[in-house]
Amino acid sequence: MPMLDLDSSISLHYSVRGKGVPIVFIHPPVLTSVNFEYQLAKLSEEFKVITFDIRGHGRSQYSRQPVTYPLIIEDIKHLLDHLKIKKAMICGYSTGGSIVLEFLLSCADRALGGIVIGGMSEVRDTSLKQKISLGISLAQKDAVPILALSISWSNSNTIKLFNKMFNEALKGDARNIEQYYHYSLHYNCTYQLEKINLPTLLIYGKQDKPMYRYAHLLHEKLPYTELRFIDHVKHQIPTKAANELNESIKHFIHSQSD
Repeated sequence: MPMLDLDSSISLHYSVRGKGVPIVFIHPPVLTSVNFEYQLAKLSEEFKVITFDIRGHGRSQYSRQPVTYPLIIEDIKHLLDHLKIKKAMICGYSTGGSIVLEFLLSCADRALGGIVIGGMSEVRDTSLKQKISLGISLAQKDAVPILALSISWSNSNTIKLFNKMFNEALKGDARNIEQYYHYSLHYNCTYQLEKINLPTLLIYGKQDKPMYRYAHLLHEKLPYTELRFIDHVKHQIPTKAANELNESIKHFIHSQSD
């Protein structure tokens, strides 16, 4: 089980499989790298797939430094350096998609492009604000088991995957989870999107109508973007529409090398 020592007090759990164009996957709060199990299994047939547990999540250790997007990005850069990778495709799910945008803004020299799955550049609607605020409240009450149960259940498509997601999510530290939620709630890079000059793939569920506004906002503001909607799925695309997502990612990466 690979662990990367970031400093004297913390190690980051990660997985690497396959060869080819590197793709780094970023999970949202509470969930772990298990969220990308189907991508790790399938996309590694053609690409180098990298997944990791954010600090204080899953098998990565608790962070005394507050978990913020800049800190997560620094950890990704350390991981890329450790793996001797100069540039990678950066892919994030839900709030992980916001980290993709921040990575493309702050570290464009380390990215080949971005893939945003059900993501956003800011949280501007009441429903999403309430969901994230509930996550903050439960984390503050140290109710990680409740969060782990609810989020793992909604993101799993088999009992086997649910058990694995749930058991890994249970290992998360409430303090770091709350910090990740809190930073996500207040993050806003909409006014900077036009500065992103790397190709970006946007993927949303066709039944995830509350996220349409974010999909169209990003598609309008990002200079080099491709927008795709996947039928018959809401928000939980990596697990509940894995085949369609994997094919979309394959097509996007191959199109960049043509």
